[in-house]
Amino acid sequence: MAAMHSILVTGASGQLGIELQRCSWPSGWEIVATDRDALDLYDPVAIAAMIASRDWAAVINGAAYTAVDKAEGNIVTAWAVNAMAPAAFGQACAQAGIPLIQVSTDYVFAGDKSGAWEVGDPVAPLGVYGASKLGGELAVRTSGARHAIVRTAWVVSAHGHNFIKTMLRVGAERGHLRVVDDQRGSPTSAADLADALMTITVRLIEDPDAPTGTFHFSNAGAVSWAGFAAEIFRQSAARGGPFATVEPITTFEYPTPARRPANSLLNHDAIRAAYGITPRPWQTALSEILDELIGTDV
Repeated sequence: MAAMHSILVTGASGQLGIELQRCSWPSGWEIVATDRDALDLYDPVAIAAMIASRDWAAVINGAAYTAVDKAEGNIVTAWAVNAMAPAAFGQACAQAGIPLIQVSTDYVFAGDKSGAWEVGDPVAPLGVYGASKLGGELAVRTSGARHAIVRTAWVVSAHGHNFIKTMLRVGAERGHLRVVDDQRGSPTSAADLADALMTITVRLIEDPDAPTGTFHFSNAGAVSWAGFAAEIFRQSAARGGPFATVEPITTFEYPTPARRPANSLLNHDAIRAAYGITPRPWQTALSEILDELIGTDV
């Protein structure tokens, strides 16, 4: 009989945490998902105690302070969750001899490149959120723990707060939306990201020679926020859901406290070469999310 593997997942109630719990993990594997009520990410002693409390096989740290604009005025909070907590997980995982899978972001880049960002490209975050997530990356890299850092972007799902759900809600109310068209990236299904993390986690547990380091995962294809919104409404209307017209605008016309990368495209070569993971098109992933939110095509 195969040994039971218990995997600690943080951010249980977030988009990724929910999808990690819905994944088809191997038989006998156990996902123990925690949220802020069960584990205080501000407390490194509590994190160390949690890792020492049982014989974990791995840790997936999907928890993060993701309020990008609020982070500009909550620097200490953002760094505590996004950098110091990963540091505590890294130290505890190194001591326990177990792998750590850390989720990061395209916001570590300045967004000023014309092509897709490769894992080794220079990092230059534009704001507190990106800087704090980069701090988490550095903490994990220097912790001594076997690790995989997976950067992602534009995460969406049928759960929580995200761009798809906002568009459907606001579109139903207004019928016409002005959406930024000069920021480009690849939407990422939280379910697809969870599947990729599952593949990586299983391999890291079962294979001591599994590739470690930094990887990128998002769905395939490039689009602007305005283009993404237009496709959301096109597919929504086909299901009898909300529809709105989309007016493309510039970032200058929609000022926010935090600067966003103009280019969030992530290169997938590293994760494809190391783990055989080839992301599917974002339009296909969007279709599945809308199937869950609205229903299948009418």
